[in-house]
Amino acid sequence: QVQLVESGGGLVQAGGSLRLSCAASGRTFGSYTMGWYRQAPGKERELVAVITSGEPTKYQDSVKGRFTISRDNAKNTVYLQMNSLKPEDTAVYYCAADSYTTYAVLVRSWGQGTQVTVSS
Repeated sequence: QVQLVESGGGLVQAGGSLRLSCAASGRTFGSYTMGWYRQAPGKERELVAVITSGEPTKYQDSVKGRFTISRDNAKNTVYLQMNSLKPEDTAVYYCAADSYTTYAVLVRSWGQGTQVTVSS
């Protein structure tokens, strides 16, 4: 299991920007696939963006061109840069990591989440 701690959430007006950070434990962070999910009230958790160990990225259609996921393996950190924020981006944002144990068992780890609120 990987320990994940998100930060950077807050209240911002529509059109503004925020950068979320996720700090991860582990000596093999560079091998993890990392992702950002979000969950709005009354809705299911959805994938926002994912970045692999080789750094190819994918995004939910609704955030393409506005959000950028990146990673700094030297700092064991993944980021989500969010620009041109919209009220519909309001949600709790969660960091997730896919990693393998020493017995080659795949484990999904979750952070506790950070609230992002976008006002109109």
